[in-house]
Amino acid sequence: MIPENPNYHSDYDHVTGQSVFLNDMATDDRLLIGKVIYSRHPHARIRSLEIKEALKVKGVHAILTAKDIPGENQMGTIIRDEPCLAGDTVTFIGQAIVLVAAEDEEALRQAEKLIAIEFEPMEPILDIETAMALNDLIAPERKIERGDVVSAMKNVRHHLSGTLKTGAQEHWYLETQSALAVPGEGREIRIYASSQSPTDTQAVVAGVLGLLKNQVEVEVRRIGGAFGGKETQGNHVAAWAALLANATHCPVKIILPRNDDQIMTGKRHRFLSTYEIGFDDDGMIQAYSVELNADAGSATDLTRAILERAMLHAENCYFIPHIRIVGRALRTNLPSNTAFRGFGGPQGMAVIENAIDRVARFLKKDAAEIRFLNFYQQQERNITPYGEEVANNHLSRIYQDILVSSDYLNRKKAIAQFNQENEFLKKGLALTPVKFGISFTTAFLNQAGALVNCYTDGSVMVNHGGTEMGQGLYTKILQIASSELGIPPAMIKVNATNTSKVPNTSPTAASSGSDINGMAVKNAIDILKSRLAGLKEKISPDKDLTFEELCKLAHENQVSLSAFGFYKTPGLSFNRETGKGHPFFYFSFGMAVSEVMVDTLTGSYTLLRSDIIQDVGDSINEAIDRGQTEGGFIQGVGWCTMEEIKWDKNGNLLTFSPDTYKIPTVNDIPPDFRITLSNVPHEGTIRQSKAVGEPPFMLGLSVWLAIKNAISATKNHETEPEFSLPATYEVILMAIEKLKD
Repeated sequence: MIPENPNYHSDYDHVTGQSVFLNDMATDDRLLIGKVIYSRHPHARIRSLEIKEALKVKGVHAILTAKDIPGENQMGTIIRDEPCLAGDTVTFIGQAIVLVAAEDEEALRQAEKLIAIEFEPMEPILDIETAMALNDLIAPERKIERGDVVSAMKNVRHHLSGTLKTGAQEHWYLETQSALAVPGEGREIRIYASSQSPTDTQAVVAGVLGLLKNQVEVEVRRIGGAFGGKETQGNHVAAWAALLANATHCPVKIILPRNDDQIMTGKRHRFLSTYEIGFDDDGMIQAYSVELNADAGSATDLTRAILERAMLHAENCYFIPHIRIVGRALRTNLPSNTAFRGFGGPQGMAVIENAIDRVARFLKKDAAEIRFLNFYQQQERNITPYGEEVANNHLSRIYQDILVSSDYLNRKKAIAQFNQENEFLKKGLALTPVKFGISFTTAFLNQAGALVNCYTDGSVMVNHGGTEMGQGLYTKILQIASSELGIPPAMIKVNATNTSKVPNTSPTAASSGSDINGMAVKNAIDILKSRLAGLKEKISPDKDLTFEELCKLAHENQVSLSAFGFYKTPGLSFNRETGKGHPFFYFSFGMAVSEVMVDTLTGSYTLLRSDIIQDVGDSINEAIDRGQTEGGFIQGVGWCTMEEIKWDKNGNLLTFSPDTYKIPTVNDIPPDFRITLSNVPHEGTIRQSKAVGEPPFMLGLSVWLAIKNAISATKNHETEPEFSLPATYEVILMAIEKLKD
């Protein structure tokens, strides 16, 4: 139980509406509202653009186009291929063309009607298949391999090949993309951002305004959800608000309407993957070849890193002696796809898990047994395709534990009996594992800073580079600081993340928020403790002092009560040319067993029960880790089953609002939901804990394969169903109907 803390304990404030989010922030009566006018064409030349009449609308203060940008017309943080505002051409529906600042919504609506843009449509690329046919790569092809796949595949006893499509996913954060830009002295500007990466936001804003970074201050108090969608694309709305504030010399707030947010922003990358798997009579995998084709969208964004992580997780939990993993990123005329919880891991894992499911059906064996047979083990069967040892491997232990706790074998028999007795209702059961690497694969991002200030009343202010987006990071940092200092949490305030306090921050992503920021806070506190201990030894070695007394004594003796801490994750390296290295600091493990019931007449399914064991190290906060496990799993279930994104033939997003895009609700949570946290301390991490934000997402694959198992039961598991992801009711029903042919 976390002690009450008036400075930061957010649940009460959230429930009562007292937490201040961006849309709650007030400045003064000069505040203007910003609006983004975007393309309605997926690919077109802009032949003319006329704003004169719109400028006459009462209440309109500024209308900006690409030519009005004082700095560089660019928002790409890694590859600079993403214009802030479209210039001569547009490359997706939703691309920003014009910015308007006005005093109220009515003026914005009137101005939008009077802005005249003439387009010359061009041929778009709207699907992966077309992009593959044109070989329209947005980045160089990548490869990771070990052994000799070609020779091994020729000599295996059995082999199967196939194709798997995995769908996009909308982040659906509760707070849409938002920013407030407030001009300061001269051309200085402060940005209140809904961003996972304040430093990137600072860089993008400085770039479009033509400023130095020290003229741009970015602050993030809290974010109303992100899931990766605000790692880079939170920068966009900040840049647009900053341009309008710079032009009007007034504060400007932009809060994207829900429909516009979904139309304008990138999603989880769609993948089209092909594979071949070779195995023996026992189900031991001897060779595996997979090509992962990712839909990047119109710009690079984080696609290279996402594709890389998909490749680094393409084998999931299995040692495969001969393996080849090819990654290809393809350009389409859709919004640039971006980071999403799991960051490519789900797409890579889905293929191997589906392939193993096929192997089991082919051999008429239990898929869980095939998984266990191929798990990474100790010694020579414990090295990944990229050459990293799977240290502290908990897979076999978790497997044995979940077989018992889920009563897997008895339930499997009961389900087989149920399926024999019921013609139209079929049950399915599946066990799937996860091995997820923790660290940014872009090595230099594995660093963090923290500034800890102690005051003479014994209170403490903690500043760090992580952002709070509902995942409980600030609470964990509070607990870390309290434990390291040995003072009550009520005496500590975790401050808003601010680039003027902690510079050059890494994004809060890759499940690393607590790991690296917690270590940086500890480093700062260690420096302070060393100073205070030295002072006490010198001034008052025999007298017990309270922390408040010690702080007063330090101030009186001119000892600094402020310290900057720093941390960099040790031992990481990865050679992208050879595909070898040590990209992860450690691995997080987990497993899930899920049971479903499918109505074969309608294709509907019910998730009956899910059992999860999640590896969390020595948990800093079990309530938060349990919540992350539950939430991540259910979000994964959404991607695997109901969250279908569709575009029409012209590139218009059809599922762009709450009435057309469905995310899981309370009714989709299994009525029997059993979470076990595996608390095994992990050496070398903050308080021996492990990251938990992303790994549970992939456990949603257990539901997807349980549905497939139920479909297969309609033909007594003798025929492989035709299956894809997400498994919507339509996909389920079509798979059942095709088995009847």
